[in-house]
Amino acid sequence: MRLLITGSSGQIGTNLALRCLEDGHAVLGVDRRPNPWTARVETVAADLAVPQAAELATLERPDLVVHLAAHAKVHELVRRPELALENMVATQRVLELCREWNVPIVFSSSREVYGDIHRFDTEETSADFAYTESTYSASKIAGEAMVYAYARCYGLPYIVFRFSNVYGRYDNDLERMERVIPLFIDRIGRGLPITIYGEGKILDFTHVDDCVDGIARGIERLAAGRVANQTINLAHGTGHSLVEMAGFVGAALGRTPRITLAPTQVGEVTRYVANLGKARSLLGYTPRIPLGDGVPLAVAWGRGWATGKHGGAETC
Repeated sequence: MRLLITGSSGQIGTNLALRCLEDGHAVLGVDRRPNPWTARVETVAADLAVPQAAELATLERPDLVVHLAAHAKVHELVRRPELALENMVATQRVLELCREWNVPIVFSSSREVYGDIHRFDTEETSADFAYTESTYSASKIAGEAMVYAYARCYGLPYIVFRFSNVYGRYDNDLERMERVIPLFIDRIGRGLPITIYGEGKILDFTHVDDCVDGIARGIERLAAGRVANQTINLAHGTGHSLVEMAGFVGAALGRTPRITLAPTQVGEVTRYVANLGKARSLLGYTPRIPLGDGVPLAVAWGRGWATGKHGGAETC
């Protein structure tokens, strides 16, 4: 199968592209930046938020598109809401390419679309704009709505995946993308204090290998027509507090975290644990790596990358 992966230089994109190459697929990436992790993923440089990006006209028709590209730093989009609009424009542009090519799409959404389900005392069933916590979550709700519209208007098959706090390999480029687990690994490892915003915050952390396994299952089933037009949570299905997660990081590093507690920041979700019923029933998905095992894997990979022990290898 020939796959087009947007956002192929990011964490999930890199891991997914390498997995798909190992599975025997041809992969072409599209990203605004070169891949900093590997040279194995052929990548076309293009800005999907530019509607008339000339680079897109040169792309060969794939069999399926995985659209991962997005501005994904929640607090950055709170400060710069125009980036949320770029997410929406990019998604519409990719959907239009899929319509022209007549190929299905896998769209990466986020658990952020649920809003703060604990705060609003509602069930995790569907995204509701009334519960939108940030401009980032609004951009993902808008992206999902556009996917559903293309399915109804043009018969475009899709799977929407809602990810939750993905961590692991290829996520320690903190200057570009500050994620909580690699940030804590970096600061605790250097003996620096960490700040936890929201003492009682409970989140569902997903090791990237589990995330990519779920996406790969979705790609195969969507391409074969066995599963289509479904919105599916991909996570571990277990909640952990940030304090507990910091403890796992400290244990893996052999250090005691120095923690300062602070109020929850604007736009943050304070509680989320995924319902994995559809992922299990439709994809046969079973997450294998709990947070207590995944954090040491992330620490070991980061140490190996920093010291060059991986030698450019793309595995833990």
